[in-house]
Amino acid sequence: MKTKMLKATLKAKTFDRKFDSGARVTDHLHLNRARRVGTDARRVNVDFPAWMVDSLDREARRLGVTRQSLIKLWLADRLGQPASAGRG
Repeated sequence: MKTKMLKATLKAKTFDRKFDSGARVTDHLHLNRARRVGTDARRVNVDFPAWMVDSLDREARRLGVTRQSLIKLWLADRLGQPASAGRG
């Protein structure tokens, strides 16, 4: 029979005090449930002219990435956000 190790529960003030003093607090976190806020994927449909899709495909092939990845990278760069913030 497998036993699960339970994480010790701390009150927020105790957690903050430990964190602020430099103590290890990761033992009290459920890292398998952690996620970044605001990174949920949302589908967007955009129509591009054929010449633009061809140009995107050429550049994506040159860089060795997918068209979708290229568009995401370029948009993230233009908007000033890290491209790795999102998934999908």
